[in-house]
Amino acid sequence: MNYKGLLATAAMLATITAFAQDGQVNIICSAQGEWCSTAQAAFAKSTGIKVNMVQKSTGEALAQILAERSNPKTDVWFGGTGDPHMLAAEQELTLEYQSPLLGQLHPWAQKQAQQAKFRTIALYLGPLGFAYNSELLAKKKLPVPKTWADLLRPEYKGEIQMSNPTSSGTAYTTIATLVQLMGTDKAWEYMGKLHKNIATYQRSGLGPLKAVARGEATISISFLGDVPLEKLQGFPVEMVAPSDGTGAELASMSIVKGAKNLDNAKKFYEWALTPQAQQLGFTAKVFTLPSNPATPLDSHMPDLKKVKLIDYDYAKYGSATERRRLIVNWERNVFSQPQ
Repeated sequence: MNYKGLLATAAMLATITAFAQDGQVNIICSAQGEWCSTAQAAFAKSTGIKVNMVQKSTGEALAQILAERSNPKTDVWFGGTGDPHMLAAEQELTLEYQSPLLGQLHPWAQKQAQQAKFRTIALYLGPLGFAYNSELLAKKKLPVPKTWADLLRPEYKGEIQMSNPTSSGTAYTTIATLVQLMGTDKAWEYMGKLHKNIATYQRSGLGPLKAVARGEATISISFLGDVPLEKLQGFPVEMVAPSDGTGAELASMSIVKGAKNLDNAKKFYEWALTPQAQQLGFTAKVFTLPSNPATPLDSHMPDLKKVKLIDYDYAKYGSATERRRLIVNWERNVFSQPQ
């Protein structure tokens, strides 16, 4: 092949590569599996853009994005608790981007975006609470836990599951909530006592709830928006928001800095903030409060009027310093202690 032919071939390959990049978007999804697949199919159908999606926990997603910092293979990080997204924003792993829809969102979503210097945005709010297996509770003649203090009851020893904050956003939200609710010293004292009642610390936030549904655990510390799905599937699962106060996740979305498919990443980002897209959470049986107030709500949602939410400091507890401090202290003061 002559020199001109080589140039023509190179130009053709560049065009093909550009076309392929224009026609796809690479997403890490840290939301529930059905929501991931539903969003993937709906966006692809409405835009014709191919969606390459993998599901990972928030801890795994953050680790991958950090590892790929010099050569990102991910365009959008969709879903998962807001604290790791805030951490990614702090480390400038994600792109500053202000959506035209930002002003239409709930004030808590706008506040989080401002705190993150517009490097992340909230998709929904989901309060933290307890799930319990009503059949097991009745069989074992155990009371329904109604406060955080109730989880320390000696009769709950070995009956409770929660996730591990080193890998789970649910668990990190839990320990950050307890520190804000009780104060640092009392929170670590509390968690040390709670440790004696924990049967196991699962890797993912959904793991303990699934164990409660299957009758492998009696009580879990879980996000309340995940509980109705288990009940709709026929499992004897009920939920409680602790009356002494609780935190909430702001499940978030971020565009990865250096995204190879930036235009399509922005298209997905905008689409995900619309009422039509946010309503897909309910289709996937995730019953949380969408960040776009124009989204029609579902009757299976927890009644947020009955949930006493603390004034959760998402900026502080989403910082690398605070996150590291809490997790190190938890591993040293709680996880490493005998049960």
